[in-house]
Amino acid sequence: MALFKNASECWKEILSNPKENVGLLSEIERFAKENTDTTNVVFGTSGWRGEIGMDYTFNNMKIVTEAIIAMFKEEDPAVMEALGVKDFKEIQKRGVIVGHDNRFLGPDFAMAAIGLLNREGIAAYYSGETTTPEFSTALEDLGAAASINLTPSHNPARWAGYKFNPSDGGPAGPEITKVIEKFAAQLMSGKAIIPASPAVNYKTIDPVALYEKYINRRKTINLDAIKKFIADKDVFICIDHVHGATRGRPQRLLGEHGSKIKYLRTDNDYLFGGIAPEPSSKNMLMVTNALRASNAALKLGVIMDPDGDRIRFTDGTTELPMNGFGALAFHFFHKYKKLSGVVAKSVATSNFVNAIAEKLGVTLKETMVGFKNFRPYMLPTAKERAIITFEESDGISGYNHTLEKDAMFGLLIAIEMMMSTGKTIGAYFKDVQDEFGYFYPDRSGVEVDRALVGKPLIEKLSKIKNTLKVGATVTFGSKSKSIKDIITVDGTKVIFDDDSWLLIRPSGTEPKVRFYIETRSEDEKDIMFKKAEEITKAAIGA
Repeated sequence: MALFKNASECWKEILSNPKENVGLLSEIERFAKENTDTTNVVFGTSGWRGEIGMDYTFNNMKIVTEAIIAMFKEEDPAVMEALGVKDFKEIQKRGVIVGHDNRFLGPDFAMAAIGLLNREGIAAYYSGETTTPEFSTALEDLGAAASINLTPSHNPARWAGYKFNPSDGGPAGPEITKVIEKFAAQLMSGKAIIPASPAVNYKTIDPVALYEKYINRRKTINLDAIKKFIADKDVFICIDHVHGATRGRPQRLLGEHGSKIKYLRTDNDYLFGGIAPEPSSKNMLMVTNALRASNAALKLGVIMDPDGDRIRFTDGTTELPMNGFGALAFHFFHKYKKLSGVVAKSVATSNFVNAIAEKLGVTLKETMVGFKNFRPYMLPTAKERAIITFEESDGISGYNHTLEKDAMFGLLIAIEMMMSTGKTIGAYFKDVQDEFGYFYPDRSGVEVDRALVGKPLIEKLSKIKNTLKVGATVTFGSKSKSIKDIITVDGTKVIFDDDSWLLIRPSGTEPKVRFYIETRSEDEKDIMFKKAEEITKAAIGA
């Protein structure tokens, strides 16, 4: 008799006491192999994600892989152009890189995908445990046609995911993902059962070695100078890997520096100690405590997510999420590295960088949420090439670097900041704030009925822009502000005359409406959130 009705019940039991119930993962494996229920495959802002054993099963993962193969074989000219290949024969020859983060069943899912590729005569590279930016660098070095990255990024332990990158290494755009979704939906509607195929033609690669070659070739970051700085100066660095795929990377890139670098949570733990493995303030506590126990003159702490594309920073006193660090990185690249170009950020990201860019005379580009929207400014051929690209959800990349966000890149920049300024990142940040102004960003949101998710919610929220006009006055308790600008590139962003703002947009992955705000003083946050909720409820009729 089965212990649980479905995988969700089993996951609930496992996560109620991860240490005691880790043995129940064998039940999750059984569900993942035996469950043939179909699901709706949607590639959101960063790939398709699902609960292992429920919607993310071996059969559904193989259906997505079959959909990709069908896309390859269809040879639609627009898709081939987006992939950066001529035809299916070129894909067969150049091959596809397949890897995973540290999630449960990652290697098994990877081999199942490789088997299907091999069945169609497509060569494959197996990269093992790999960070998201390492797929980008490996694609360039190997000249592969595409990559399959089995990760749900920072989602909790019960989740798995599927990212697809074309040959340029960037996240797949809608011209690719919509086609994958179309073929997946056809297979799902027919309740297709995909038989396993043996993985017989693949080459195992070292993604870290390829990443290091890429860094040294691109020369945006000087690894030798960083290693010398750590060795020579009174430095202490603490890195929390939260059991993710970034583990082992800093040692190989920076070398061993004894007690000068401390590594946290590097052991194998599919359940992440029972926490959501995201770079949050709560999860940063271990890093902060380690820094405060050190007497080093220059201290730096970071926490990275499991697939190495998100990072948060602290010096033990000042914590910097990407809203602040991205703006600081732009200032650093412009002033110290003497790079010119534009700066790009998502619409939900702090306007601190706007203030810096305006004063420095640098053009700013504001995009929809999702790192894939930075591609036009990151390509080497771009007419308006970005110095730095970043988004509020802790992702960053920069000049001559990958089209994917990269936590390791963020770490290396932070060390270079200390090396060039002789200051902690907190002291450097304070200097920049004193010169360009103080901004206080935050985010929240409300859940909505699942029946609203998708087009109905988008349509209801789109009406907000019709109720607010530039020049109109908005009341916040006893205060009032006039609307300076309204941006509708992704949701509705209302900018006020003091450069504070609020953004209301539907979540791309959950039944939620997300609020992003930025005030010019800490004590205005609550009233700004209340106003965002008031506007939202009026729009959706709640």
